[in-house]
Amino acid sequence: MTTLIFFKLLALFAIVALGWVAGRLRWLGPRTNESDPARTLSNAAFYIFVPALLFRTTARIDFRTLPWGTLAAFFVPVVALMVAVYAWQRRANRSGALATPAPAVRAISASFGNTVQVGIPIAAALFGEAGLSIHIAVMSLHALALLSVLTVLVELDLARERHEDGQTRSSLAATLRTTARNTLIHPVVLPILAGLVWNVVAPPLPTLVDELLLTLAQAVVPLCLVLIGMSLAYYGVRGALRGALTSAALKLLLLPALVLAVAHWGFGLVGLPLAVVVMMAALPAGSNALMFAQRYETLEGETTAAVVFSTLGFVITAPLWLALLATFT
Repeated sequence: MTTLIFFKLLALFAIVALGWVAGRLRWLGPRTNESDPARTLSNAAFYIFVPALLFRTTARIDFRTLPWGTLAAFFVPVVALMVAVYAWQRRANRSGALATPAPAVRAISASFGNTVQVGIPIAAALFGEAGLSIHIAVMSLHALALLSVLTVLVELDLARERHEDGQTRSSLAATLRTTARNTLIHPVVLPILAGLVWNVVAPPLPTLVDELLLTLAQAVVPLCLVLIGMSLAYYGVRGALRGALTSAALKLLLLPALVLAVAHWGFGLVGLPLAVVVMMAALPAGSNALMFAQRYETLEGETTAAVVFSTLGFVITAPLWLALLATFT
């Protein structure tokens, strides 16, 4: 691992530690039944800053230049594993021991990578400009593909729960309409769809609008890192260790192995494109997983721990994947 990447990871941990100190010392107030500073911070990210980032990203995608074969080689195995983890956890939770959104939360922890804070410097340092361009192409569709699918799944589960609990006696068609509305009017899905519509039917973003969105989007990284630290302080990891370690292992070991197999033997990728998609799959869990957990008030402590453990584990697993990839070149 290069010195640049090491110091980048060290900076991430320093900001997380700052968030932990802020939480422990209650700089933003204590966590009570009426007030939860970590959730307030998460809501600010989820409703203001992340939508700006998602809208700007999708509105600026140039679909004509995207490497569709490489994208398929990455997203087919990633989405497949995500849905498999969701199905596995949903089956395991048939007794209702965990909240209804728990399977989707664990699925995102095992599949959604830190493509920005860790991924961009990794791609730039290891693969240069050519590799970074592939990374950014995949990254541009990352949230769109994963968050949209999981949002649909969790909203369907919640609608089914409301129906079974007798909270609604609506017809199937009405339930589906409500689920579709909740899925579309969502702080993740709506800005993505709006950005895609703008991309297709409107001119490039005006300079003022672009600068406004860029300024808001730049707050996402530090805000989310501080949120991870605060969540550790407020929620802790007691009772969450097993689930967090399982998610971290799936993210760091199983997912890149699956992407390597599918991309190389299924889609015929070799060389630089193969290395980029495998290392992207090998990235630690991203902070969007925690925001997803915060959104549905489920497994916040476990998700926080999964992000931290996978980031620590990445220091060990990244060199191993790079050494393995060297045998394919």
